[in-house]
Amino acid sequence: MNDQHLECPRCAFEAVGRLATSPVPGVWDVLQCDRCLYTWRTIEPARRTRRDAYPDLFKLTQDDIDSAIEVPAIPPLRAV
Repeated sequence: MNDQHLECPRCAFEAVGRLATSPVPGVWDVLQCDRCLYTWRTIEPARRTRRDAYPDLFKLTQDDIDSAIEVPAIPPLRAV
């Protein structure tokens, strides 16, 4: 991850962590917002990686996060 200023594209939070790095150094990183948990690869298009290009319909504020009814549960795996 380079030293550029990072903020979450979805909620504009400035605490972003690195979850993974490409096996080939410098190709991509997987980043995650510490507040809303949005996760993205640095090689994704601007509409997924930059706040100014992220769709307004999907942007969140701290109030949106605080008033969320619940975080959806992951359903159990289906038996085959």
